[in-house]
Amino acid sequence: MADRFRVTLAQLNPTVGDLEGNAAKAYAAWQKGHEAGADLVALPEMFITGYNAQDLVRKPVFYKAAMAAVRALAEKTTQGPALAIGSPWFEDGKLFNAYLILKNGQVASKVLKHHLPNETVFDEVRIFDAGPMAGPYSVGETRVGSPICEDGWHEDVAETLEETGAEFLLIPNGSPYYRGKMETRINHMVARTVETGLPVIYLNMVGGQDDQVFDGGSFALNPGGALALQMPVFDEAVTHVDLERQTQGWRVVDSEKAALPDAWEQDYRVMVESLRDYMGKTGFQKALLGLSGGVDSAIVAAIAVDALGAENVRCVMLPSEYTSKESLNDAEAVANALGVKYDYVPISEGRTAITNTLAPLFEGRDADLTEENLQSRLRGLLLMAMSNKFGEMLLTTGNKSEVAVGYCTIYGDMNGGYNPIKDLYKTRVFETCRWRNANHRAWMKGPEGEVIRPNVIDKPPSAELRDDQKDSDSLPDYPVLDGILEILVDLDGSIEECVEAGFDRSDATRVEHLIYISEYKRFQSAPGARLTQRAFWLDRRYPIVNRWRDKQ
Repeated sequence: MADRFRVTLAQLNPTVGDLEGNAAKAYAAWQKGHEAGADLVALPEMFITGYNAQDLVRKPVFYKAAMAAVRALAEKTTQGPALAIGSPWFEDGKLFNAYLILKNGQVASKVLKHHLPNETVFDEVRIFDAGPMAGPYSVGETRVGSPICEDGWHEDVAETLEETGAEFLLIPNGSPYYRGKMETRINHMVARTVETGLPVIYLNMVGGQDDQVFDGGSFALNPGGALALQMPVFDEAVTHVDLERQTQGWRVVDSEKAALPDAWEQDYRVMVESLRDYMGKTGFQKALLGLSGGVDSAIVAAIAVDALGAENVRCVMLPSEYTSKESLNDAEAVANALGVKYDYVPISEGRTAITNTLAPLFEGRDADLTEENLQSRLRGLLLMAMSNKFGEMLLTTGNKSEVAVGYCTIYGDMNGGYNPIKDLYKTRVFETCRWRNANHRAWMKGPEGEVIRPNVIDKPPSAELRDDQKDSDSLPDYPVLDGILEILVDLDGSIEECVEAGFDRSDATRVEHLIYISEYKRFQSAPGARLTQRAFWLDRRYPIVNRWRDKQ
């Protein structure tokens, strides 16, 4: 029997729906494995279609094309290592999330996902049928068990594979990022190797898809949980991993161990990668945004430059008579520090025209929020006009605190195709600005050093839609607001739990009311990078019409 087995792990970035492009990536990885003498080349879950493809996978013409693409790959990879790739698979009137082993020009083995995730961003129960728990497949004389993603988080599938002769576990994943996810993965995989006594190789994909970013970080554990391999997070990589047969069974040969960045860096990288891939995969090359002199638009500008390069980002200041000289100076300083194109487009003339047009209708009524929102909507109109004219995607800049309580204007500052900070609370926006000023990485296309001047971070936040306006006039101070939101939104908690945490009951009740009445705005908002398990979109689905309130 062979005493050495080589697996080529292809931690790659597929594009949903690009069957031809994804197949080309798979073939290129197979060629590298072939050249390196691999026995098996492995790609992640649902790689041929990209992931998470949602209801697209249910379309018969699509899953049939995916299956045909896999069969074509099998025919191209006849002479060389086996190729394992994730794909939808339809047979006997059922559609499965499958992991297919290609050998000798055909689909030699099929693994069908058993446990279908049906929480957070996943709806696999409505898309796929559950496959049976089956035994391992053979590659040469070696028997490999491949629980597919969620199956690896359940002990029954791994134990069944061990009992039926698997010699190690290779677990293909489409596992998206949330803060702290890597520790959760490691803990689950340690449990699998402890329970089975088998080495575990965990293979994840990378890249952005809508709101989700798949963060890679593939790794291998030997029995007992010892880390033998750690691939980098977020980066595409093809790595060759060797297993040696010892008296007690297969063991992964100790290999590279990439360092894992802290949570602040990973969050920032997610926002950069999500924007970069959202733009690239939808065909946009350039972006623009309104730069107000405030902290939110400043961090979005920095993210955009780090994702796309300064030459591909346009920042626009759209001042009114309420825009302070301080904001004008701060916006210009940020634009200059980032090196972007900076346009100055006053809205006073347009605002006067609109006010005069509406004057006969509004006669006898006092000025109120209507006039404030006119300014925001006029800015949104002008920015969308620039987006259309220049072919640049408009980025919206509302943080999670504002999105949660509706402190934003629909058809105004909510206009845009993507929001990188949609899942970032205001208090974290401040700290993220400080982090970016102090840190620079090779994956950032923007300049090193201070790109957001301290005054932008430290001054009291204001929408500047009326004289001496401050956000605190309308909302609790952000540390209070964010603390309440973390309980009500992130923890799905109650008013009483907010009070027990030290917050004023009236503040908590008011914030809860604002969350619920703002659902219609979130329903129409741009997608944005998912950083937590309670991001606004697929993670949290509430009715727009809703009269329930917590009366505790």
